[in-house]
Amino acid sequence: MSDPVIKKPTKKAFHFPTGAEDNASAEPKPADAAPKVAVKAKPAGKPKAAVKAKPAAAPKAERQKRAAAEAAPVSATAEEKSKRVKKEKVVRDSFTMPKSDYAKIAALKVKCLEAGVSVKKSELLRAGLLLLESAPSKRLLAAVSAVETVKTGRPARS
Repeated sequence: MSDPVIKKPTKKAFHFPTGAEDNASAEPKPADAAPKVAVKAKPAGKPKAAVKAKPAAAPKAERQKRAAAEAAPVSATAEEKSKRVKKEKVVRDSFTMPKSDYAKIAALKVKCLEAGVSVKKSELLRAGLLLLESAPSKRLLAAVSAVETVKTGRPARS
């Protein structure tokens, strides 16, 4: 059996951005050097000075000092951003529901639109959860018993 033939790369693996200095004076790499992985260029939306690096491995005391130093000249908008509560992670789920319940959801959406509020199906369902959560136990159990049970899973194609 013959030895495998390794071809030399025909193009450089690393792309220098346009306007980079020392493009012409770059020394050729030796043939036995491992090729580098090509990196996508980031869009030039913000200058590098405006981008803050996250102190990932900095000790806690250093992070607190940095936070105190940065907090002094903070503007009003930055204070509002720091006071915001982080959004809760959302979970995508699916469930089976009769067509009559979908009609009720559509009617509720129309009712909200007439009142001047645009609402999504998931928002209506979450609002219903809030109402059921605040309801007394007797009323909750009455509402649950009034709902008919539905066979779970995807309906058969008709």
